[in-house]
Amino acid sequence: MAAGLILAASVRADETPNVVIILSDDQSWTDYGFMGHEHIETPNLDLLADQSATFPRGYVPTALCRPALMSIITGLYAHETKITGNDPAKTPQNAAHANRTGLDPREVMISNIDRTGALPVWLKEKGYVSFQSGKWWEGAPSRGGFTDGMTRGFPKPGGRHGDDGLKIGREGMEPVFEFIDGAVEAKKPFFLWYAPFLPHTPHNPPKRLFDKYLKLDLPKTVARYYAMCEWFDETCGELITGLDKRGVSDNTLVIYVTDNGWIQSPKSSSYAPRSKRSPNEGGVRTPIMFRWPGVIKPGERKELCTSLDIAPTILSAAGAKAPHEFPGLDLLPALREGKAIERNTLFGESFAHDVADVMVPEASLIFRWVMEGDMKLILTYDGRRGSYKYPPEDYRPQLYDLVKDPHENHNLAKDQPETVQRLAKKIADWWPTERKTVTEWSDEPVFIEPVE
Repeated sequence: MAAGLILAASVRADETPNVVIILSDDQSWTDYGFMGHEHIETPNLDLLADQSATFPRGYVPTALCRPALMSIITGLYAHETKITGNDPAKTPQNAAHANRTGLDPREVMISNIDRTGALPVWLKEKGYVSFQSGKWWEGAPSRGGFTDGMTRGFPKPGGRHGDDGLKIGREGMEPVFEFIDGAVEAKKPFFLWYAPFLPHTPHNPPKRLFDKYLKLDLPKTVARYYAMCEWFDETCGELITGLDKRGVSDNTLVIYVTDNGWIQSPKSSSYAPRSKRSPNEGGVRTPIMFRWPGVIKPGERKELCTSLDIAPTILSAAGAKAPHEFPGLDLLPALREGKAIERNTLFGESFAHDVADVMVPEASLIFRWVMEGDMKLILTYDGRRGSYKYPPEDYRPQLYDLVKDPHENHNLAKDQPETVQRLAKKIADWWPTERKTVTEWSDEPVFIEPVE
């Protein structure tokens, strides 16, 4: 079998692959069969994981949908794209930008994609056609270079969040398959952005799935969420089966990632602390998978992976020109050969949902983190919180050994001050800011009045 894989890789080395990105929306890194969940069943994603180079320790650099999605499509950190939150806040700073430009602050935010570019733009130069479905915040799909898509986008009425695109998955897969059929007929390589509003709220799964999990004597809110995870898995199965039926699976690079984490509250339909919008593992960790039959060697990878690796890896696979250097890595050489990835450090950042200053990212900065091997340091900053659901109440550093303590229950910062200082310097060198933070432990809680 291994020899066959090597032969197929050499035969197909110069072909241009189709590319499919599957994006889960609001799902914890634990909530899959292949990640060991005792109740949630995800047979289609389990099979994809088995067929892929799968990174159980994958991460997104920020734990909120819009900046996370923008990071994936551009390959840049949120502070580089200037898309740090979901919406501009009603602040004097944003009012000043509106007066200066004559534009709605929402348009000022969206216009960042004109500056950064995006995967569909760069792939178009290699003859790709592209389709947007599901979540998309940056105006019309054409703004990101998509040749087709489902979302109306701002400034059209209701053009936020993904609007018509959010029907995908929940109301069938026909638009996706119509696009793929058209691309195959035209003999064009295609790029598909499949970002369904699943398992995101509203948690309204099919009754058959809800009843299945309700029988486990779970709170109704939890049973609904578990059912949503399986419903999402079913749509992934439809998509992958559709690729098989059309005979394009063997030359299609399929990538899986989640935009941000989610820990379901047992008492409400919302999320629990230390998940969505949080720098903790429940907010930023996600399995990341790469499947390209005969080219990428399947198997579980122990290394760290970030969603920032996706853009440079896709461009490499497509033979497309990179527009600039990326903070992530082109993983394709290592994935082809099954070699270890030479990296032990990842960075991340969290900002307020409502952006205090659409031109100054650090104005809304709440957290930054660095992971070095098994160790992770989280620092808290005094950026404008706005409507932050679970705002920080203590600015002391958080240090965790993620192998011994994957759910971050034991803060080691007090006992390892040298490690805190060393990793804090790494964060400062990565992206210097002027926001206030605390890098020394105190036995008393440390509070900094957030800038409003």
